[in-house]
Amino acid sequence: MHNEGLPDGGEAFFYPLGGYLSPVPYRRVLLKLSGEALMGDDAYGINRATIGAMVAEITQVVRGGTELAVVIGGGNIFRGVAGGASGMDRATADYMGMLATVMNALALQDALRQVGVSARVQSALKIEQVVEPYIRPKALRYLEEGKVVIFAAGTGNPFFTTDTAAALRGAEIGAQIVLKATKVDGIYSADPKKDPQATRYDTITFDECIARNLQVMDATAFALCRDQKLPIKVFSIFKSGALARVIGGEHEGTLVHL
Repeated sequence: MHNEGLPDGGEAFFYPLGGYLSPVPYRRVLLKLSGEALMGDDAYGINRATIGAMVAEITQVVRGGTELAVVIGGGNIFRGVAGGASGMDRATADYMGMLATVMNALALQDALRQVGVSARVQSALKIEQVVEPYIRPKALRYLEEGKVVIFAAGTGNPFFTTDTAAALRGAEIGAQIVLKATKVDGIYSADPKKDPQATRYDTITFDECIARNLQVMDATAFALCRDQKLPIKVFSIFKSGALARVIGGEHEGTLVHL
């Protein structure tokens, strides 16, 4: 079996699941972190305890040999100015959101540095005094060197979400899966906070998600992952050890596949 997307000499073991072949453990992954997840229980901003817990999860898998790239959102910062942005031109508001993701990326990079994990931030917007621009070959080299690559500023274009950026960057770097870290432990048939009868799916197909109108990612990101045959795993970043279990191929969260 050709290990497409793996570094030279990389090995993976494969088993059939839901119509596609999935490596266990995953060797190269794209982790999507929402900005809201960084808030913890705060109203907005970055909660140090929360980002510290996320860094511990990331450190565990990176030191285990996983090549990890991260796309991070900016909702935790933009939420603080959302009132003033009401009625603002959509493109302007989106650029403000992109800048918020750069701040989050820098915070994550620094938190990783403090525990001895090397990370690089690449921005889709050119802010070269602060971070380097997104250059795909450099990102691939960093991953092969064992560095965490944090992609900031979304796609660099207004009207596209960081979910779409995660799908795009995941495809570009040859990730084997997109991991969407959320506050809930998977995809449910309904909002589990509102419907006590809601059930969690262990696996579900892209087509089933569309038919049931399940809000996994925004439509553009969802379509890109489906077209690129790039599976998505939705899980809770707040469950201790969940990231390592997902990457290790254990049953955790919900797998979206073809």
